[in-house]
This record gives sequence, C-alpha cells and structure tokens, in this order.
Amino acid sequence: MPPDSSRPVDNLDDDDYPAYTMGRAAAMLGTTPAFLRALGEHRLITPLRSEGGHRRYSRYQLRIAARARELVDQGTPIEAACRIIILEDQLEEAQRINEQLRAQGRTSAKPA
Repeated sequence: MPPDSSRPVDNLDDDDYPAYTMGRAAAMLGTTPAFLRALGEHRLITPLRSEGGHRRYSRYQLRIAARARELVDQGTPIEAACRIIILEDQLEEAQRINEQLRAQGRTSAKPA
C-alpha cells in the first residue's frame, strides 16, 4: 500500500469520514430523513455524496445535527436553531484564535 493512502481502519477514528447513510443517521438521531434534509437546506451541514448520489454523514455532522434536534425539541424553529449553532461555532473559533494571539503576545513580550 502506498504510504499516502489511508487504511480502512484509519477511517474508524476520522470524525469527518462520511460513514453514515441518511437512514442510519436519522435512526441514530431519532429523527427523520426530512429533518436532515432541512439542516442541509439551511446550510448547517452539507453531507458528502456517495458515487450513487446518496447523502453520507460523518460523526461530526451527526453531533451538529443532534445539537439542532435538541434546540428544535425545546421549541426553537429549525431556521433559528441552525443560526444559533452557526453563531456558537463562530464564537468558539473566535475565542480559540483570541487565546492563541494572547499566548503569542505573552511569549513575544519578554522583558529585555
């Protein structure tokens, strides 16, 4: 096997590997395929497609979908739930970048 190709077992640990069909993903989340399609329509998650054109979901996408379902189950409209999750993700990323910049500032501001 060439060194740059991934082994099938490597995919077991890959959160972004599109391992789940729409039916399986919906069953795991306790929801319907229509709910997953709606998340795609609202651009919360974009499943990859199999060679036959079927949607395939990763574990990472299923965690996002589970968060959306949690909000919807609490009475939040699906459009708002998707927007909330997108904003939460953007805030988390901004906080991570901010912390990295602070850490860089501490190491570069050593007294002379």
